[in-house]
Amino acid sequence: MVTTQSPDDSEIANERHGDGQPLILLHGGMAPRQYWHPILPRFEEYSAVIPQRPGFGTCLDEPEETSAEEILDREVQYVRTLANTLDGDPILFGHSYGALTAIEAATDTAVEAVLAYEPAVLPDDYREEADLADRMEALINEGKRREAVKRYIEQVLHPNGIDDLDSWLAEWPVWPDCVELAEEVARMNRAVEQYELPENLDVTAPVLVMTGTNGPDFLRESARGVHEALPHSRLVEFDGISHSGPGEDPARITAEVKAFLRT
Repeated sequence: MVTTQSPDDSEIANERHGDGQPLILLHGGMAPRQYWHPILPRFEEYSAVIPQRPGFGTCLDEPEETSAEEILDREVQYVRTLANTLDGDPILFGHSYGALTAIEAATDTAVEAVLAYEPAVLPDDYREEADLADRMEALINEGKRREAVKRYIEQVLHPNGIDDLDSWLAEWPVWPDCVELAEEVARMNRAVEQYELPENLDVTAPVLVMTGTNGPDFLRESARGVHEALPHSRLVEFDGISHSGPGEDPARITAEVKAFLRT
């Protein structure tokens, strides 16, 4: 791990792998930075940079006083800071909340391209009734951290239901880490619920927006909305892949990404 100093003098911890053009990999709300490790061998020609998102694995000074707007802005600023320390314009590759962060960071950062798998953006009608953050925080306050995180998994990762969720979670290697991130995930959801997609996203770099047919319908709808708000973008839908696309089928995702970057 190496560290980069942010404008507020906090340190941004990040992993570095390989040599070549910098590729910043931004994980989503239910994944530690290790989420990207299975995909790294497919990007050996790049210098992969995997930052530790603020709050995820680190303690915020006053987490209960951090507003939803401040959470997103803090994450966008650390991506911009990190990008500006690298040699050459980086490529940003984000998953879920990391994809939203990548797109927002690219509005005021020199990047070569943005790769966004199902950005965590809610359609207007869905956002107006969203209450996941409230339900998670209520459970956390009752001491039911596991139940709080399960609500997120049921709504976002497996919206169509899953047989015997508890058994599935017992076999999921990152489940203990996810429970530890309960507060961070709830605050992240609050930021997502308050984020309104602008009519136009001022991103000059080309953007590849990706989604999967087995993910939540509202994220597929949002992927189309993000695509339409961007001046230079391509939308790709993967048949049979869920919201966990990059980790679920790295071969198919990587093939599409590399084809896009070649053009």
